[in-house]
Amino acid sequence: MAGLGQGCAGKAPLLVKIVMAGESCVGKTSIVRRYAEPGSPPAGAPTSSYLATIGIDFKVKPVTFNGTRVKLQIWDTAGQERFHTLSTSYFRGAQGFVLVYDITNLDSFRSITSWMKDIHEKAGDEVDVILLGNKCDKESERVVPKQKGEKLAWEHGIPFFETSAKDNVNIEDAFSVLTKEILEKKSCVLYDLDVVALNESKKRTCCAF
Repeated sequence: MAGLGQGCAGKAPLLVKIVMAGESCVGKTSIVRRYAEPGSPPAGAPTSSYLATIGIDFKVKPVTFNGTRVKLQIWDTAGQERFHTLSTSYFRGAQGFVLVYDITNLDSFRSITSWMKDIHEKAGDEVDVILLGNKCDKESERVVPKQKGEKLAWEHGIPFFETSAKDNVNIEDAFSVLTKEILEKKSCVLYDLDVVALNESKKRTCCAF
């Protein structure tokens, strides 16, 4: 990462689109809230965002890497089958994906391969992906061994973490690794589009800041 910020000083934050993917009830929303809004109500509490009613919501998390300011736009997609087409439509244009399964739910783990296929079809082969085995606080209910998650991640050549949104285990580390990989690949080409298209930014709806 050394030198990443060279040429970027004084510029607007880089805009990075990250999409959460995985089956319903694996904890995607809890992970996003734990990372982006540490003091927010637990998942399941009423939300003011109308987007949640159609299966999509997003949070913005400002971070800084080696002096480079970054604005992470984290899209939280629904895992239910009825929302699948809508959810995967948001894959386009993403630089990174957080692919999540529940260590207490074998079906959610088995579906990861299908989600990976969706990511490659919609976003291409060059995007950065991390795999999270969530709910590691429920060790007594585990049905997916950690070694299986590690093997699957190795097969796809992506980083792997077991996480707990409840106990805040590896959440920060996972997003840091993903953001670092994206920035190392993209460097300074991710400037917020609002900077170069101020007139167009007024036409936006849900994505405008």
